[in-house]
Amino acid sequence: MRNTLALIIGAAAVLGTAPAVAAPRGDEPVAVPRAIKQGIDFVYVDPDMSNVARRHQRPQNWLQRLFSMDFSAGRSGAPNVLFGQLGRGLQQYQATYGRLPQIKIPAGPVLKRGSTGKRVQLLRQRLGLYPQGGYDDQLFQAVASYQTVHGIGPADGIAGKGTIASLNRGSRYYEQRIAINMERAFRLPSVRTFNRYVVVDSGSAEAYLFDRDRVVDGMKVVVGAPKTKTPMIAVIMRNAKANPYWNVPPELVRSLTAKKVQEMGLSYFKSFHYEVLRDWGPNAPVIDPKTVNWKAIASGKQEPTIHVRQLPGPWNSMRNMKFEMPNDYGIYLHDTPHDELFAKNDRWLSNGCVRLQDYRRFATWVFGRVPQPSTQYEQTFPLPRPVPIYLTYLTVAPSNNGVVFRPDPYGWDALAMSQMFAGKA
Repeated sequence: MRNTLALIIGAAAVLGTAPAVAAPRGDEPVAVPRAIKQGIDFVYVDPDMSNVARRHQRPQNWLQRLFSMDFSAGRSGAPNVLFGQLGRGLQQYQATYGRLPQIKIPAGPVLKRGSTGKRVQLLRQRLGLYPQGGYDDQLFQAVASYQTVHGIGPADGIAGKGTIASLNRGSRYYEQRIAINMERAFRLPSVRTFNRYVVVDSGSAEAYLFDRDRVVDGMKVVVGAPKTKTPMIAVIMRNAKANPYWNVPPELVRSLTAKKVQEMGLSYFKSFHYEVLRDWGPNAPVIDPKTVNWKAIASGKQEPTIHVRQLPGPWNSMRNMKFEMPNDYGIYLHDTPHDELFAKNDRWLSNGCVRLQDYRRFATWVFGRVPQPSTQYEQTFPLPRPVPIYLTYLTVAPSNNGVVFRPDPYGWDALAMSQMFAGKA
């Protein structure tokens, strides 16, 4: 194996603190400050969750720890199991694709069965085959296998522009991507830190439920779109709300609600199940929408001090349940009325919050049952035990044969490259 320890200079874990928010903002996420470079950095909202990475931590090489530890024994305090799995995947990748000739293949026409010529010979060499033989079944299978591992779809065995570009990046680029994901996995809870915790992976749009450091269940999720990314944060979930309201952020009251009232009249509130409260106070009374100067709010001449919220029901964007985890970024987990979205491969669609495929299964896991509200209005249920929630972003997954690469919808791998490997390529 080539010198693995030269591969990584671990990025410092610059752990940001949540900004103070003076005014109500409703149920919409707030962007993480630019000072927190989300290529690698986590925000540990609760101090009890930052046991694996300290504030202003000095750069270290986590691979050195990996190769000096036995992760199979589940030793207390060892890095998260995903870190070990990715580390073994890196070793396997280096022993396979890393050992192949790292030669360049010139641009040109698509190469497929029956193709011949110098570029086919180079392709064969690049994938560890004898140069002679043309684009035969052996090369077809080698290309298809390469595409499967490197997330190039469909894995059709045809060496088109995307496949050639991937091959020309060389194995070092992909080794660095594995290392970046190892850094993210290192920021997940170390072994035997918590009995139970949840990892929401925005890279795969999946949630994984861990019990004693083993995945015991999981489900699809819808996470933030590339323009409204779900941040990498760690936070404690303490309660859930059945029949939740959706509280419209003041900015949306101005840019959406007030303009809809101008278009549709006051019937908008009844048609879309909204009500207006005098202010954001805990005991604010419901008021008649006609007492509000919606024209002045829409024009920006008047700040919306009122509180607009959507009533509980099947129309509500959080539908039956909202799982709360206090943080100043407005991130939470919730049910959704749009079940059809979970049939999509592209589930990077939300404004940043996480929509659960099966809130009942999730509630059963965290509560031991599905809480049954005694009213049609919003009702809060404290969890029997707080549950740590880690929102991360993994674009490389461990597999039986090493690793499988995924797309990078947020572009955070590219950002992390400069954080970790600037001047070290």
